[in-house]
Amino acid sequence: MHGEYKTPGGKLVQVDLDVVDGRLQNVRVTGDFFLEPPEALEIIAGALEGAPSNASEDELACRIAQALKRLHQPVELLGFSPEAVARAARRAIS
Repeated sequence: MHGEYKTPGGKLVQVDLDVVDGRLQNVRVTGDFFLEPPEALEIIAGALEGAPSNASEDELACRIAQALKRLHQPVELLGFSPEAVARAARRAIS
């Protein structure tokens, strides 16, 4: 499944995923945004792994934000947000 969301700043966020037994699996997040450190992208995708497929945008964004806080170093998301990723994920599911 594939979902896209173009942020108000014009950056594209794309989420590809599978739904297996009502849970998100094989989540991949891509787009034309910038992220520092780059390895935080794995944290973002990992935060969505195993999430219920009926989770709301707010719930998905919260999972992402909490996972980024656990990284224990500053994370800079330029041109997108946890909410943008969550919206793209919901679009992929529906």
